[in-house]
Amino acid sequence: MAETDEPEKKRRRVVELTEKMVVDGVCGGSCEWEGRWNHIKKFLERSGPFTHPDFEPSTECLQFLLETCKVLVIGAGGLGCELLKDLALSGFRNINVVDMDTIDVSNLNRQFLFRSKDIGRPKADVAADFINSRIPGCHVVPHFKKIQDLDETFYRQFHIIVCGLDSIVARRWMNGMLLSLLVYEDGQLDQTSLIPLVDGGTEGFKGNARVILPGMTACIDCTLELYPPQINFPMCTIATMPRLPEHCIEYVRILQWPKEMPFGDGMALDGDDPEHIQWVFQRSLERAAEFNITGVTYRLTQGVVKRIIPAVASTNAVIAAACATEVFKLATSAYVPLTNYMVFNDVDGLYTYTFEAERKENCSACSQIPQDLHFSPSSTLQEVLDYMTESAYLQMKSPAITATVDGKSKTLYLQSVASIEQRTRPNLSKTLRELGLTDGQELAVADVTTPRTMLFRLGFTS
Repeated sequence: MAETDEPEKKRRRVVELTEKMVVDGVCGGSCEWEGRWNHIKKFLERSGPFTHPDFEPSTECLQFLLETCKVLVIGAGGLGCELLKDLALSGFRNINVVDMDTIDVSNLNRQFLFRSKDIGRPKADVAADFINSRIPGCHVVPHFKKIQDLDETFYRQFHIIVCGLDSIVARRWMNGMLLSLLVYEDGQLDQTSLIPLVDGGTEGFKGNARVILPGMTACIDCTLELYPPQINFPMCTIATMPRLPEHCIEYVRILQWPKEMPFGDGMALDGDDPEHIQWVFQRSLERAAEFNITGVTYRLTQGVVKRIIPAVASTNAVIAAACATEVFKLATSAYVPLTNYMVFNDVDGLYTYTFEAERKENCSACSQIPQDLHFSPSSTLQEVLDYMTESAYLQMKSPAITATVDGKSKTLYLQSVASIEQRTRPNLSKTLRELGLTDGQELAVADVTTPRTMLFRLGFTS
């Protein structure tokens, strides 16, 4: 009996000391205690049948993990909370987290770092405070901002970036940012400029984890067709015979917003702006009342506008664990990282599958050559714009197109600025020949899906 009691006493003593340090706000000097990192040392200080062929066990790996390695977590929602917890408990101490959202009551059922008292506060701030107070020695720095508000200098400081996002647009922007940081010498990639991206995504009981080495492996844009198509309702149903609360919300989003322009001409509907969502919510309630439809809520309105898919806590936990494991592999080189895409599904039973997504030679994001666009000279600029937004391989949102015509840079169309949109709108109905474009012409295209300007080469077809 005494033999079984002794380990239990030690375990309780460790728990008591840990709790005391957390309550007192101190870490006992170096925030270490005997045996704290034994589980990590077993991976880093000895070899094994599954270690990387080039891995050499040493104590330096753990020191790099604890003292040097800087990790950026993007998103502090359902996936982000799990990621922060997993990374901090795995020994990563220098962590930054970026999130632009505030905490809503609907988050509390799965985003376990938050409590009722935190409602209304920034997710990044609360998540960082929780981890810092709970895990001695860990230092999480929060950034209550959009990822687009941070520049190259900020992103360049990290060894690894891991995403827990619910937006394809944000993923693509982050993908573009890391690609823009790459340095090429005589056409060869300087691998010291490469920052690995670990990306996780969940959709109900399905999820995926992937490892992207920018400039070397398939990037986000290389595999755009893997993302599920958005659910769209027939326009005739939305306009004349709504039956669901979603129909009412879509009516306001698609028809009323462009017509009334409640926040000024040219102002696009922003799903992350509470004032915009509130306006859509109120008009949707009015629309629903006309047809005796119930079920329109603020949360549903936000979900329809932002195309939010319901989250499941268990799926978040599985995918976050997979992503954290890949971050650990990349940081320590102890094990071979995922190559390069893993899918998870527990809708019916439990299923996982790993495959290697192939890089596209003509990817608009990661290739070093302009992508070809084939159109007739009599095609209109509107047709080119439609292709860029509707193509499964591009999926742009609001492309702005410029070209050099007669030696001068000319904006052919720009949607985001109302005055320029009004001035360039007539170009949409003009043919490519009427716009002065020629065979082999380069088009520079900017879009919210990437921080970089993409180059396309126009090829005329007969």
